[in-house]
Amino acid sequence: MLIAGFPAGSFAANCYVVAPGPGEECVIIDPGQDAEPGIAEILAEHRLKPVAVLLTHGHIDHIWSVAPVCGARDIPAYIHPSDRALLSDPARGLGLPVGQQLFGGLTFTEPDDVAELADGMTVRLAGVDLVVDHAPGHTPGSVTCRAQAGVMFSGDLLFAGSSPARSGGPTCRAATTRPSWTAWRGCALPSPTTSRCCPGTGRRRPSAPNGLATRSWPG
Repeated sequence: MLIAGFPAGSFAANCYVVAPGPGEECVIIDPGQDAEPGIAEILAEHRLKPVAVLLTHGHIDHIWSVAPVCGARDIPAYIHPSDRALLSDPARGLGLPVGQQLFGGLTFTEPDDVAELADGMTVRLAGVDLVVDHAPGHTPGSVTCRAQAGVMFSGDLLFAGSSPARSGGPTCRAATTRPSWTAWRGCALPSPTTSRCCPGTGRRRPSAPNGLATRSWPG
């Protein structure tokens, strides 16, 4: 399996491209701010064809470029329904009034094709099986995705080098952090000795299972 990634934009949220191997179809995970050039570079380098975008949650640093990325390639976006409203109104995730303008009046819209994720479902995208675990806490619709070869895409359930992320702001309530711990302890990392985590923010763990191709992070 090929996994390539980079920190996108000023938020430095990690965007990943996942495929069975070079020259294959791929899925894009969390295309954040100004992610299009980095995605295009990876696609060209590995001769990949994107078939979908998967979002671990709806915070703006992870969904900024989802509409243009999906629109340019006519592909769907996958997100948990509890975070779907953030696609068109990301200000909600920052505790701002509904419809509040962001960044000088930028507008955000849903992609034309949005599919909803559910806890426990297996999504087969680009020949890769991704098991979805709902992990509310950072946002109500946060999910993790487990792939073969012991790899987990955690979104901001985990930050690199840390324990599960705290409640992610006004879209959450303090009590909703408990399911995040449940996901961490139970479904998200069923085999800690062999799993590798690709976090939503920060550098990916440097070791990788055999057969994984990765891009280096700065520093």
